[in-house]
Amino acid sequence: MSKVQGGMKCVKYLLFVFNFIFWLSGLLVLAVGLWLRFDPETVELLTGDDAPDTFFLAVYILLGAGGLMMIVGFFGCFGAVRESQCLLASFFACLLIIFGAEIAAGVFGFKNKEQIVEEVQKFYRNSITDVSTPNGTAIALIYHKTLNCCGGYTSEASNVLCPEEDENQDCLTAITEFFNEKLHIIGYIGIGIAGVMIIGMIFSMVLCCAIRNNREVI
Repeated sequence: MSKVQGGMKCVKYLLFVFNFIFWLSGLLVLAVGLWLRFDPETVELLTGDDAPDTFFLAVYILLGAGGLMMIVGFFGCFGAVRESQCLLASFFACLLIIFGAEIAAGVFGFKNKEQIVEEVQKFYRNSITDVSTPNGTAIALIYHKTLNCCGGYTSEASNVLCPEEDENQDCLTAITEFFNEKLHIIGYIGIGIAGVMIIGMIFSMVLCCAIRNNREVI
């Protein structure tokens, strides 16, 4: 027999629907994370032994959040259907932990946004000043082809690879725009997840308290 009646029964089904949407959101976050990790353009730009890995660190955090959201969403659905006070309390605690992790990841991303771009720009500059080696030339040409850019760094090697008549955008600016776009996607997803989790925490606490109050009355 259901432990909650009336308006709380509505909250129960709203929480179930919310958790199903939360599970789907986790699947979407996981899909976006995998796209960012295996996007051919991004992989090409960050190929090499000395390539910076800070960007991929942010992507791994996103992948972890997506996987955790799917697990928590499943147990949240189960807890709502069973009207389990223990599962709902655990669900609330998990949401709180994920929320804290998202805030930490957002702060990390905001503080390291410029660092990520600067590391990639430095990697490009090092490759274009090392065009005397096949590896350096290959990396520089990958950036030119992928970002449709050339130069942006004054050096003899840059002048060799980028003729004056080349009207492409300079690569330092192209790198900034490319990675800012990717980082903004991660940031917007983080903000969206945080908003959804606040709603979930409210629903789970209301239903958990209703179940406890009904038990005390019985």
